[in-house]
Amino acid sequence: MIDNNMRANILIEALPYIQQYTGKIVVIKYGGNAMTSDELKQAVMSDIVLLSLCGIKIVLVHGGGPEINAMLDKIGKEPKFIDGLRYTDKETAEIVQMVLCGKVNKDLVNLLYSHSGKAIGLCGLDNGLFKAKQKSEQLGYVGEITATNPEVIQNALNNGYIPVIATVAGGENNEVYNINADTAASAVASAIGADNLILMTDVKGILEDKNDESTLIYNINLSEVPLLKERGIISGGMIPKIECCVEAVRRGVKKANIIDGRIPHSILIELLTDKGAGTMIT
Repeated sequence: MIDNNMRANILIEALPYIQQYTGKIVVIKYGGNAMTSDELKQAVMSDIVLLSLCGIKIVLVHGGGPEINAMLDKIGKEPKFIDGLRYTDKETAEIVQMVLCGKVNKDLVNLLYSHSGKAIGLCGLDNGLFKAKQKSEQLGYVGEITATNPEVIQNALNNGYIPVIATVAGGENNEVYNINADTAASAVASAIGADNLILMTDVKGILEDKNDESTLIYNINLSEVPLLKERGIISGGMIPKIECCVEAVRRGVKKANIIDGRIPHSILIELLTDKGAGTMIT
């Protein structure tokens, strides 16, 4: 049972962080278990609306792997991954566009609206938000972002909306490319001068010992990243996530956070408490 003093202390602890972030932009990459669990999904949406009502400008960038896999299964197509990235032939690219820009994006906008949020759905094709080239022939229609036009995002933020962005991009010859959501979130954060980039994952953060969650590393400086890679502390699927964070910070984002999306309200814990909920890169 939480007594009144504890409630008051929670609010007191949050106040300076609310003051710090009011009027600032926070880009959140949303994916993993937080997208598939209804309880976690509701918690994420309520967190975002609360932060928005506190005057913090939230940009939500999302993937939708499970929904894409479900649609591929319906048409009898086997998902294929190469080095953690989805192999995307032309048919799969069309399904990615349909699922991400249509169903997933609009479901999230509607969910934010149900929590009294003011949201608008966008994708990388809107007003040339993302331009891309083929990442490699081996991956098919997987794109590498070559340019970002943040005007449509800025317009949405200036009018009080929460932009919800699906991660596809247009190519030089009107191709549609599938874009990794972490990469897209990093590009958005850099282009709009975000104060903070948050990547929601299915792990606690960077662990000194991968088998012991109590060894979470709360703060990492850019200069420490190469050594942590050499020691194998940053490895596997965490490497591209860290690289997205490093790129964003190098391009002027003040800090980037990798947080555990499996924890309800992890966004609030990260932004509005002293300890946070994951690993911060500065």
